[in-house]
Order: sequence, then C-alpha cells, then structure tokens
Amino acid sequence: MISPLPGVTAGKPGAAMTPLPGVAADVVDDKGNPVPDGSGGYLVLTEPWPSMLRTLWGDDERFKETYWSRFPGRYFAGDGAKKDEDGDLWLLGRVDDVMNVSGHRMSTTEIESALVSHPKVAEAAVVGAADDMTGQAICAFVILRSEAGDGGPDVVKELRDHVAKEIGPIARPRQIMIVPELPKTRSGKIMRRLLKDVAEHREVGDVTTLADSTVMDLIKEGLGSGASED
Repeated sequence: MISPLPGVTAGKPGAAMTPLPGVAADVVDDKGNPVPDGSGGYLVLTEPWPSMLRTLWGDDERFKETYWSRFPGRYFAGDGAKKDEDGDLWLLGRVDDVMNVSGHRMSTTEIESALVSHPKVAEAAVVGAADDMTGQAICAFVILRSEAGDGGPDVVKELRDHVAKEIGPIARPRQIMIVPELPKTRSGKIMRRLLKDVAEHREVGDVTTLADSTVMDLIKEGLGSGASED
C-alpha cells in the first residue's frame, strides 16, 4: 500500500516512500493531528482504498474497536511511522515496538539493524525499559560472532558508539548485554517481553512458549558481560 514505483517515484534504501495510487496515508500524533516532516507518530489511512475490508465476519463491533476507535474516521492498524525531511514515509514497526526516548520515537527494529550492521554482531534484540530520566531507555541484548570473542566493556562501548554514529546520539543504548542466545518461540519469533522483564529487573514471565526454556537461565547467568553507562 506504500511503496516506490520503479520509473515513477524515487526510492531510498529502507524507506516505504509514498502511498500507491488510490491509497491515502498520513502520520499523526497522539491527538490525530498530522505531524510535520522530520517527525514520527502513528501511521493511518485517511480515505477508503481499493480492496479495503468492510468488517470482521460476525463481529462488526470488534472491527470498529480494533481499527477505527483510536483515531475516529481514520484506519489505524497499530503501526508507527515517521516522515523524513522530504515527507517520505519510513515504517517503524508495531507501536508496541516503538520506544519514546526523551520525546523521540525510536523503532526497536531500527536500532537492531544498526547493531547487526557491526561486523562483530551476529544477532540483536532491543527493548525499551522504564527510565526515570528519559521515560524509556534503550536496552540491547547482543549475540557476538565467534571471532569477536566473549565481549567486554571495550566491545560494549564500541557497539554503543556504532549505534550513535549510525542513527544519532539519542539512539545510543543505555545498556548492552552480551548473551549466548535470545529467547525465541518455536516459529523463531524473539520474545521481547521476557527481555523487557530482565531489563527492568522483574521476575521473568511465562516461558512455556519458548523453543528452549533454558535460554532465560543462560541470559541471567551471563548478565555480568553487559555494561550500563550514562
């Protein structure tokens, strides 16, 4: 529904760009007002579009509550987005996976991509943890490549600086924890709520859906490899 068209519109690596013909999309703030270029918020569709669904079978109220109640008159499926300085759209992922760090909306996917672009990182998962100063703080769990060794303060600092260079200083993780594995379901989805429990020093929740429930024990045992700064 939002995509560059070869030969018709320009393209930018990583950007969704502009809505396809027949689709009207915008990014709005908490009150439903369109945000200016260079800002982020909630991705909405402002007009009916080709092949638009009319309801959920046998449950009109659920359809209205799920997609139309957050911003009356606008379709909102739960995705965050931002407009760049040219007004082009960038998807940030599910609102649940978008952090608010000192008033800046940041996608966990965006920070994870920055981390795995570093040659020492094999895999990464990012969560937002409650923070008295910034509202939410960026906490990252990283699996290093074998050639990177076991990690340590120098590697953690290198990764934090790398994210700041790739995205900006506001994206520098408060904490990076080097872990041997990440908690995943049998289908391969990372269970971020469990990592959030660890980051916020809570008792870890239900692990029955994990492919390997012992992963959380390995993570907790290895927390000494992480570092917290700022």
